[in-house]
Amino acid sequence: MEGYTREEILRLIQEEDVQFIRMQFTDLFGQLKNVAITVSQIERALDGEIMLDGSSIQGSVRVEESDQYLKPDLNTFAILPWRPQYGKVARMICNVHNPDGSPFAGDPRNVLKQALQTVEDMGLALNVGPELEFFLFLTDEEGNPSTRTADRAGYFDLGPLDHGESTRREVALALEKMGIGVEASHHEVAAGQHEIDLKYADALTAADNIMTLKLAVKTLAQKNGLHATFMPKPLRDAAGNGMHINLSLFREGRNMFYDERDPQRLSLLARQFIAGLLEHARGFCALANPLVNSYKRMVAGYEAPCCLTWSSGNRSALIRIPVSRGQGTRVELRSPDPTCNPYLTLAACLAAGLDGIRRELAPPPEIAGNLYHMSPEELASRGIRNLPSSLEDALRAMEADPVVIEALGPYAARYIEGKRQEWEEYRTQISQWELDRCLITW
Repeated sequence: MEGYTREEILRLIQEEDVQFIRMQFTDLFGQLKNVAITVSQIERALDGEIMLDGSSIQGSVRVEESDQYLKPDLNTFAILPWRPQYGKVARMICNVHNPDGSPFAGDPRNVLKQALQTVEDMGLALNVGPELEFFLFLTDEEGNPSTRTADRAGYFDLGPLDHGESTRREVALALEKMGIGVEASHHEVAAGQHEIDLKYADALTAADNIMTLKLAVKTLAQKNGLHATFMPKPLRDAAGNGMHINLSLFREGRNMFYDERDPQRLSLLARQFIAGLLEHARGFCALANPLVNSYKRMVAGYEAPCCLTWSSGNRSALIRIPVSRGQGTRVELRSPDPTCNPYLTLAACLAAGLDGIRRELAPPPEIAGNLYHMSPEELASRGIRNLPSSLEDALRAMEADPVVIEALGPYAARYIEGKRQEWEEYRTQISQWELDRCLITW
């Protein structure tokens, strides 16, 4: 995103006839929130004087300490292209602060900023390229979401088979207008399923871009009479929605994951980072896969990973190393789904990778074969462990992982408590109830 000064924002608001500003932030569980103000309040907003009642936000502060302030990141100022072009609407993404001016420890964006400070102190920068999948479903006569789709297209198909092509195009163009680079968009494997890949950016910008993409997809789908959902597994017998995350560490513009002398062109740093991800993948699974429904996606046969493995090209592995080398060398983590809180997930992934670097861990031998064709006995004989099979298992693994807990800070316990309540609630409800709730929320 283009960087802005206070004066430039004030000038743009006047020149572009902006009348409404959305002060956006993300709660602990990954829901995008906002306070809307008119342009007359812009000076107060830029001064960080817009307040919110934090006690009414799930996972935030207690009622006796409810006052909080929104401090906007000026670099995130953008006009929303899907809103009216007369009396335009802009947004700024905010950090949540305490009344004394200190960053709120339970703000996911602040959690990621703190994690990134650690890597910056090492002279490194984390770049992230996310790939988000979603379904476009029809709505019923009353406008409620369904799991029906009019298209019968498959992987990389195009119109007229692909009925969501125009919506996907509108989303990509809207994001580009907001300064968010779109690398590719296409129809995915299942009927009604789509993918948009964002150009890599620094980790904080990438997390912001993920939240903006999800808002754009849902808004423009609704405008076109469709319902978009990022629910991990809305259909029992179809592929689920993943959010593959491409990670790389740079130093002074040089990709530190690349080593031309290595037979696989992977540096020792990259291998240690991979080892750290594998070491803590069970611990951050409850962040990367935060719903009861997430674990219905992570089953064999649908290109979702189940085992703690890595490979140079094997798409059944948890971690894949795409063929690109040089500045494009990267680690693709395939377990996260798009309902995750990207700020917390990236903070935990970074902590895991850095732990591998600090401890000089070595990854296990890579697995070239199709893991879906291997029996449990064969996997066990190779010492291959599984990812958690339920949200409850993932929460227990998270509690037992001090690296992940430390990365989240003092609000880790509140995240676990909230997700455990969700697990208890969902497991006593019929699947249709869960489906309806997830379709609408995610």
